[in-house]
Amino acid sequence: MSESISIPRRRLLEATGCGFGWLAAQALIGRSANAAGSEASDTAPVGPGHFPARAKRIIFLFMQGGPSQVDTFDYKPSLAKHDGESIPFDDSRVFANSGRRGDTHRVMKSPWEFRQYGEGGHWVSDLFPHVAAHSDRLCMVHSMHTEGVAHGPATLFLHCGASNSIRPSFGSWVHFGLGSENENLPGFVTIGPPMGNGGTRNFGSGFLPAVHQGTPIGRVDGDGTDLLIRNADVPAAELEDTHRRLDFVQRLNRQRFEQRSGDNELDAMIRSYELAWRMQTHSPEVFGIADETPETLREYGIGNKPTDAFGRRCLMARRLCEAGVRFIQVNYGDNSANPAWDQHSNLPKHADHALAVDQPIGALLGDLARRGLLDDTLVWWGGEFGRTPYAQANGTGRDHNPVGFTSWLAGAGVKPGYHHGETDEFGHRAVSQKVHMHDLHATLLHLLGLDHERLTFRHAGRDFRLTDVYGRIVRDILV
Repeated sequence: MSESISIPRRRLLEATGCGFGWLAAQALIGRSANAAGSEASDTAPVGPGHFPARAKRIIFLFMQGGPSQVDTFDYKPSLAKHDGESIPFDDSRVFANSGRRGDTHRVMKSPWEFRQYGEGGHWVSDLFPHVAAHSDRLCMVHSMHTEGVAHGPATLFLHCGASNSIRPSFGSWVHFGLGSENENLPGFVTIGPPMGNGGTRNFGSGFLPAVHQGTPIGRVDGDGTDLLIRNADVPAAELEDTHRRLDFVQRLNRQRFEQRSGDNELDAMIRSYELAWRMQTHSPEVFGIADETPETLREYGIGNKPTDAFGRRCLMARRLCEAGVRFIQVNYGDNSANPAWDQHSNLPKHADHALAVDQPIGALLGDLARRGLLDDTLVWWGGEFGRTPYAQANGTGRDHNPVGFTSWLAGAGVKPGYHHGETDEFGHRAVSQKVHMHDLHATLLHLLGLDHERLTFRHAGRDFRLTDVYGRIVRDILV
């Protein structure tokens, strides 16, 4: 005969009384709890960093789809010299699909002129005149290479350092390592994130505690006016009542947490509720732009249709930067099968995308510099890969190119007006001072005061890190 179990009446009423509320809470956290499966219980960040930081925060300007390096920032006169000639190239996509090497392709010159700018002599195409005006602030990395020949794997690799398993995103690692500068706002915000090619995994926390995941604002294909957090602006008359109800719910949640010690997902939910409350009184003033001057709005291109949407996002990034958000990602792209810069058959379309982002990015760089924010803010521009220097299928566009492309940095800790590495004479393959995506990740973490080899989290029986077992700091680009 089984032994009876005695449960005090008060304990029974307490447990059953909040049962439906607990079921609702479980629905909110269940999926992420099952996905995480973490063996660690500490949701707190590592701390202030492993060593003194040169940058306090990062603004990442993500150009979805792969902008062409040979049409933007990597000038190659050989393209014009050999325009129309069929020359053997090792095509990454052909090799991935068939194993063939050395197929011939028709070299295609750039439709845009390049000019040199600034004391550093950076070559920039006519697609980016506003960015070019800040040439002496830019640190060009011309020798990038990465993993993945398709958008999905390459985009995940860019954000998570891996494409074959669910891993934390770069912003989540940063938030885990450093926490937030402002307890009233998220430490990691992604503005207009695309839902394709990895979707939420590109700003997710993976197996890190859920408190470190990114907060998405707006839609990638929105018009730029949706950059608000819904239900955050609570009328003053309702604040007291709202706080009273939240306090009651949180007391129940904490009681349950005490009974389920070490439940990371429940702890993250409790923290998110508390953060949401604080945001109701702080975020409206940060996410609105009504207090910006007409001159500032014009500078960012707000009010001008081609630049309005991305201009609002860049201005929002500056405001979040001022407010102490640690990692801010500004996305340019869309949710189509061929995202934004993905010009396989219509390279001149690059001009439309450049028109949309050039002025806002130039304004952001100038605005950060005037306010002294560029001294401790690192701006990172780039896509998941570049494009080929030859015409795809003898047509009018360029294919994906993960073996040689350009990213640039500006601001805290990097050499201004500097260019690092190079591709071959056609701009196809990185050939000197090569920088793998793992290397770039390691360097960015280093600038934030984080050692990429020590920023680890134990999961599934081993320690994981953003750079896996790879990555080296590119010290040549550091001040």
